[in-house]
Amino acid sequence: MIKCCIFDLDGTLIDSLHDLANAANSTLASFGLPVHDTEKYKQFVGNGVVKLMERILPDEYRTDTYKEKIFSVFSENYSRCCLDFTKPYSGISEILEELKKQNIVLAVASNKPDDLAKKIIKNLLPDIFDDVFGKMADTSAKPSPDLCLRIMQNHSVEASACAFIGDSYVDILTAINAKILPIGVTWGFRSRDELQNAGARYIINKPKELLNILKNRDV
Repeated sequence: MIKCCIFDLDGTLIDSLHDLANAANSTLASFGLPVHDTEKYKQFVGNGVVKLMERILPDEYRTDTYKEKIFSVFSENYSRCCLDFTKPYSGISEILEELKKQNIVLAVASNKPDDLAKKIIKNLLPDIFDDVFGKMADTSAKPSPDLCLRIMQNHSVEASACAFIGDSYVDILTAINAKILPIGVTWGFRSRDELQNAGARYIINKPKELLNILKNRDV
């Protein structure tokens, strides 16, 4: 029986693509560097801000010094615009409310900086989650299981009673590394093939399908 659902944030709970792309492109432009089409950011995001900075920079600028400079500017830009166009995906609020009624522990584990993950959840999906964690100094980025293990420990939930829901191979590997149920979603940033190849146990096309999976797992 599933007693805890841990969700990825970007591409799973919220559509943040335009705000991420806008912040990154305005940062690149401020350094006189070429910008990218918004759709390309679906492949750039997922492994945290540091990796995002590396991916959007031209090869000759991928030095530690330059990445640090652009990281600082991006962080300021994104903090200002992270709620401009970002919104929960259709159907997300409804399934979260239903899961909450079932007394399932609900949590977020994201590679987004912790303060921004908390800010976005507070504004867009308030009073729902028992835990919200982004990337912190004392935790490794996903696919490390650190955040999942912390959540399970906080709520005394065994791995066999926990599921992780996400839109990328990073999320599926996180679930596998934490030894919890890996569920992929297709409405986010990555493809069904990527989720299948990473080892997703289930892949869903609409949020409400998650309720059916969890119900069947209780049988």
